[in-house]
Amino acid sequence: MAGKLLAKLMVPLFLLASLPGFAQFSTRPDNSTNASPNYIPEGTRFMAKLDDTLDTNKLKPGKKFKLKLSEDLTAPNGAVIPAGKTIKAHVSDIDRGMHGRILISFDEIETRHGWRPLVASVSDVPGEKAVKTNEEGEVVKKGHDSRRTIETAAVGAAVGAAAGAAAGGGKGAGIGAGAGAAAGVGAGLLMDRDLKLNKGLQMELRLDRPLQVPVA
Repeated sequence: MAGKLLAKLMVPLFLLASLPGFAQFSTRPDNSTNASPNYIPEGTRFMAKLDDTLDTNKLKPGKKFKLKLSEDLTAPNGAVIPAGKTIKAHVSDIDRGMHGRILISFDEIETRHGWRPLVASVSDVPGEKAVKTNEEGEVVKKGHDSRRTIETAAVGAAVGAAAGAAAGGGKGAGIGAGAGAAAGVGAGLLMDRDLKLNKGLQMELRLDRPLQVPVA
């Protein structure tokens, strides 16, 4: 009995589903907003140029700065954020350790029709061989400059030798040279602690969320 009743109910539902416009009542989730024609997709990479110098020796978290878009950003519908538009950002965190680092947060990007929120991270710094980026989007110093360390050690050795010779002759010169070289290496490492990104440096950014390009 129940089976016959269910069969009778299924026929009207089948006929209703075949009617035009029934699809609008479907419970299937609508994912069209994830591919809106005026949104630049997440993961898009683009270049921007620093409009300020960032130096960990002078920076503090919260410091605001700007970049300039180096290339056009184009949405699937053809809407464009042209090169030269401004990007606002700030420094979230810094580290002045042996491997200095800067964590940058992006705030807004200028468009032809006002400012839009920008959620992105630094993916590369191709114009600066002394730094790299990590998975968190931090800009990290690769390490101290070995050539610079050698130079400072040589200068320290020369100064130490001169001082040692004045104090104790040849033997004193040898002792002074060794001490001076060690001091030079230490000074070189201390001087090489800071990370500096100069104004005009090109940075590659990656969208962490789709970016809307307003059309009006």
